[in-house]
Amino acid sequence: MLFSSITFLFYFLPVALALHWALPRGWRNGFLLAASLFFYAWGEPAYVLLMGFSILFNYLAGRLVRGRGSLALAVGVNLALLGFFKYADFVVGNIRLLGAAGLEGPGLPLPIGISFYTFQAISYQVDAYRGVVSGRRGLVGFGAYISLFPQLIAGPIVRLSGIEGELGGRELSLEAFAAGVRLFVVGLGKKVLLANNIGLVWDYYAQADAGGLSVAGAWLGAVAFTFQIYFDFSGYSDMAVGLGRMLGFTFPRNFDYPYTARSVTEFWRRWHMSLSSFFRDYLYIPLGGNRKGLAAQLRNILCVWLLTGLWHGASWNFAAWGLYFGVLLIVEKLFLLRLLDGAPGWARRAYAMLLVVLSWVVFASESLSGAAAYLGAMFGLGGGAASGAVGTAGWLVDGRALYLLRSNLVLLAILCAGSTRLPAALGRALAGRGGARLGGTAADGRGGAWRATAGAVLEVLWHGGVFALSVAFLISSSFNPFLYFRF
Repeated sequence: MLFSSITFLFYFLPVALALHWALPRGWRNGFLLAASLFFYAWGEPAYVLLMGFSILFNYLAGRLVRGRGSLALAVGVNLALLGFFKYADFVVGNIRLLGAAGLEGPGLPLPIGISFYTFQAISYQVDAYRGVVSGRRGLVGFGAYISLFPQLIAGPIVRLSGIEGELGGRELSLEAFAAGVRLFVVGLGKKVLLANNIGLVWDYYAQADAGGLSVAGAWLGAVAFTFQIYFDFSGYSDMAVGLGRMLGFTFPRNFDYPYTARSVTEFWRRWHMSLSSFFRDYLYIPLGGNRKGLAAQLRNILCVWLLTGLWHGASWNFAAWGLYFGVLLIVEKLFLLRLLDGAPGWARRAYAMLLVVLSWVVFASESLSGAAAYLGAMFGLGGGAASGAVGTAGWLVDGRALYLLRSNLVLLAILCAGSTRLPAALGRALAGRGGARLGGTAADGRGGAWRATAGAVLEVLWHGGVFALSVAFLISSSFNPFLYFRF
């Protein structure tokens, strides 16, 4: 594991921020590069050499890219490194199933964050070839871009074109720093207070025998993971974007309330947006997009989504998860979106969330057979009554599910509200922004000034309370990995 959460929050992060602010502008990129490599080396001492190779190779390749051949070589080397470390064992394992019993995979642990920083390097190579970014950037600035510690481990995927100016000379401001702190604390609370606690419910059902689950229990577990992965991953993204603001960078948003989507198509416009835009711009469009007829477009969609699934992990359940969404997006494109247009908003949201919840079961399972068994339990095909069954319909509901539901009812209500824009709207109101909605602004005189001050105090107390609670939970827990660390 990288830094423990407490070490990161109270030692590395304050020192890194203080030094970054104290150093002259011309030294900041060098410091960020050194701090990021130190951060990575703390938990991955051997793989920091791989990171160093990626920086040096892509820097030199970016300066030399002149035509399609050199671009293909640069992208190919990046994909080869990713493929070796992430997929070699998967490929060897499948070959062995075909009869090559003596073949052995490398058995190497996956370098943390390699999927993210490899995609950033590829985007740089393609953008340099297209002339979107300069291939003449200095090594230190480029190294800082590839290794930036705020989003190094789990994104969002940042393109050099989005921060090239800030790498060249970013301005630091207390206003941006304060906004970054607020966003960081919100992300920390999402992860520690919400994702970790609802994750305990999923952990119980993930370890249980699917054949003995009641319908209610299986659905409760699936809903728990649905909330866990959203608040875990969006929490990390908020923390990364917030840290970027503290350091003078504007990283792209990665989530836009995806669980309020009214179709699967809209869901993927709102979920992990930096990954979706990467595959769109660097795979779907180069394959031809929708420019070469309907059949080619449908092929391109399936290709993109198969690779999207495999990007998340080297196993067949991830491939199936990607193809599942590819097929759904094709069906929506061909006719279903037109049929949904006439449906009420609540019905469209229920339709989208049902399909998303089912998808997370496949995503979270260790194998296709495990996913099939769990999905079967959700629809009453578990094959047996759950322990602690209630009444004669033991296959439908059991005592454990009722207990977990009652125990987490308030948390589930908070998670439902937190998946919408309601908390952000309340936060803006409490902070006194848009004072007219609250009855005045500082310009209205003493009453307006008092309301603005009270709003600011409430905001500080809110974020301070979230931070204090999060730290208390971190101290009481020994292990707090983000789910996307394994990708």
